[in-house]
Amino acid sequence: MTSVSVVIPCFTEARWGEITRAVGSVLAQTHPCQLIVVVDHNDVLLERLRRAVGQQARVVPNRFARGASGGRNTGALLAEGDLVVFMDDDEVAEADWIENLVRAHRAAPFAVGLGGAVEARWPHGTPRWFPEEFSWTVGGTAPRPQDTDVRNVWGGNMAVRRALFLEVGGFANEFGKVGHASQPEDTELCLRMNAHVGAGARWRFVPDAVISHEVPPERSTFRFFLRRNWAEGTGKRVMSSLSAEGSGVLDEESAFVRTVLTRGVPRELAAAARGDLGGLARAAAIVLGIGAAALGYLAAGVRSARTPRRRQAADAVVHARPLVGLASSTDFEPRLERMEA
Repeated sequence: MTSVSVVIPCFTEARWGEITRAVGSVLAQTHPCQLIVVVDHNDVLLERLRRAVGQQARVVPNRFARGASGGRNTGALLAEGDLVVFMDDDEVAEADWIENLVRAHRAAPFAVGLGGAVEARWPHGTPRWFPEEFSWTVGGTAPRPQDTDVRNVWGGNMAVRRALFLEVGGFANEFGKVGHASQPEDTELCLRMNAHVGAGARWRFVPDAVISHEVPPERSTFRFFLRRNWAEGTGKRVMSSLSAEGSGVLDEESAFVRTVLTRGVPRELAAAARGDLGGLARAAAIVLGIGAAALGYLAAGVRSARTPRRRQAADAVVHARPLVGLASSTDFEPRLERMEA
């Protein structure tokens, strides 16, 4: 049987209800797994979680820099499973989530890694102005009918071979989600792992491996939509400087822009012509969302040009130090235990 460790990073007591639901959904999996909950520099939350779930899961502090990347890396270092699976603290997994990821892993053992579907659930229904192609802005994935090879998957529903993950250095600690900042650390990792594996490297998207994510009210606004697209643009500009893939690193993003403009906009205008006035709003949202991402990309480029040392920092991330040494280090566990004491 394939051994699995699930890592959930968390950072704030304000999400207590979401965290406990996420933990409960992992404990209810049909496939056995080790659960590691990593708390991001919050001693109060750390102790509260230990009291609540410490008998069923390992609850540890993030030993790296603040952020989801450091938390995931900490969990991977402590993982005992052959596969390490990451989910976010505001998600709920279907009972057969791990079972379906393991099934896909056995069917495609040479895939770099796997990713499952994330269903974005709107408490009051999807806003009429929201275009379906932009489900990623609220943590959702586009539906697919069957297992598919893809360039990258989402960090909130990702499975990797632990040995390979540690070998490439894990998530870049200097890049990712910290507070309100949002950079595509999952895409950066996927591209780095692809480059490490070599020509033909692909990930496997598994639509039956489902987790759900409830969209909070503050992310249901058009203002958040524009801000999230801006952040994606800035993040992709930084990511392109981190990648060793050269000019082709953003090929799929370019294809997305072409597709959404040439198909999405006409589709929504046609819907408006049939009497669905929301189609006009969705067409406008597509154009403005793409525009916000483009402006964010350009703004990040200007900042990069004004700060030559940025490139040096980027190169340091590209050649990230493997985590293998830390995983086998005799003083890693004692350090963690001292932090936990």
